[in-house]
Amino acid sequence: MNLEFNKNEDVNKQLLYQVKNRLKKIYAGGGEKAAAKQKEKGKMLARERVDYLLDENTYWLEIGAFAAEDMYQEVGGCPSAGVVTGIGYVSGRQCVIVANDATVKAGAWFPMTAKKNLRAQEIAMENRLPVIYLVDSAGVFLPMQDEIFPDKEHFGRIFRNNAIMSSSGIVQISAIMGSCVAGGADLPIMSDEAMIVDRTGSVFLAGSYLVKSAIGEEIDNETLGGATTHSEISGVTDYKHPNDQACLDSIKKIMGMIGAPKQAGFNRIKPSKPQKDENEIYGILPLNREKPYDMLEIIHRLVDDSDFEEYKKLFGQSIICGLGRIDGWAVGIVANQRKVVKSKKGEMQFGGVIYSDSADKATRFIMNCNQKKIPLVFLQDVTGFMVGSRSEQGGIIKDGAKMVNAVANSVVPKFTIVIGNSYGAGNYAMCGKAYDPRLIFAWPSAKIAVMGGTQAAKVILQMKEASLKAKGEVITQEKEDELLKEITDRYNSQTTPYYAASHLWVDGIIDPLETRKIISTGIEAANQSPIEKVFNVGVIQT
Repeated sequence: MNLEFNKNEDVNKQLLYQVKNRLKKIYAGGGEKAAAKQKEKGKMLARERVDYLLDENTYWLEIGAFAAEDMYQEVGGCPSAGVVTGIGYVSGRQCVIVANDATVKAGAWFPMTAKKNLRAQEIAMENRLPVIYLVDSAGVFLPMQDEIFPDKEHFGRIFRNNAIMSSSGIVQISAIMGSCVAGGADLPIMSDEAMIVDRTGSVFLAGSYLVKSAIGEEIDNETLGGATTHSEISGVTDYKHPNDQACLDSIKKIMGMIGAPKQAGFNRIKPSKPQKDENEIYGILPLNREKPYDMLEIIHRLVDDSDFEEYKKLFGQSIICGLGRIDGWAVGIVANQRKVVKSKKGEMQFGGVIYSDSADKATRFIMNCNQKKIPLVFLQDVTGFMVGSRSEQGGIIKDGAKMVNAVANSVVPKFTIVIGNSYGAGNYAMCGKAYDPRLIFAWPSAKIAVMGGTQAAKVILQMKEASLKAKGEVITQEKEDELLKEITDRYNSQTTPYYAASHLWVDGIIDPLETRKIISTGIEAANQSPIEKVFNVGVIQT
């Protein structure tokens, strides 16, 4: 290996090390003191509950671990948005698990908590996966009630989804393992089955303090809404258990009796590993996000046997399209080519840019995959569509619109991995979050923004300078350099994968070597939801 390869490898592994270190802190939730308080009550911690529930030696795909990272610092932060969510296997059945973390502000719901719960429900609804809720929450974080309560994508949407899933035959099981107050009481009771842990679980519309304030009645929380009340008197809960372990064991038994799902019928054969060494991905990916490299070298380290059937290989070369297998599953891959290539007319095409011919090729390939019922995988390292008079006269807007149309109307499941840049309309055309990928993850090298930091900073600087000059202020070179650095630093801080994962623009930040397993897990989930819509792109100008 050459010196550049080794440098790339060192930096990319360092980026991954930083991700793992930040995750360790996130996994600690509200910290040792908060964890000790839960233990004193005889309760398991949220992640312990999830671990106990999951089948041994099976893959757990966490969703949104970085949610709310660096947010809500004025109230001490909200690690992982105060809730653990993901896809795992319980009694051999793939399902979605949602577990409130009571060590984080007593499991209170912040705005990002609601967004993360809705994302978990979205995954369950798209893939028709059973949902297990491990409820332990003090309800809405009142100081931020205006950001979580009334809107379409706020708290109430969760209960709406409970009802929709139940009517659709998607199994929902709730375990009340701690406090469950006010609006939060609706979630477990709107599930198909609800169980409660004696002495620690409680569920009521209003706690004892509010009851006394509202109607003058003096009553303790256990009598008001504890396990005995709801299992023996109200009949609100279906099962009563002495402790967390017994409750989780009961869930396992129920999950082991659920009937088999219908299959979508995606093609799978016996999996095999890539022939080319996957570990070499670290050295192939350049340190400089603007530097070209051959995306085919990445693809050959992701697909089974490193076998990839490239579609229209010599046409529209700034996008790579082709068929391969990942962990045995047949997939269609759409990837941005980052090396400089020659077009059919002998013109040089810059890496990471989508040209008219590339957009046209990708559109046709996406349509073919829908015709053949082959899931799509998008590998993003895109700086956007080509600009300039030649591109505009060549119809880049029309060709780009055709590609976006095909992505938007695809009925086969889509999976997106942000490898490097994800800028502007390129993010949309390559199936960004707005285009409903079943899963979307980022590598530590990812950057997501309207445009690159340097270009954006210069545009913003020009606007800032114009504003200052209009006020009669003189802009020295020193002042200009200071402004440029300030703008660039602020902009770049908002393009990191951490910022994207914190806002749930992506489902998480992953080790590149985990990519194959994540895509395979996603297709296995999608295979439990038969395709019912007919692929139709509507009106596309040709």
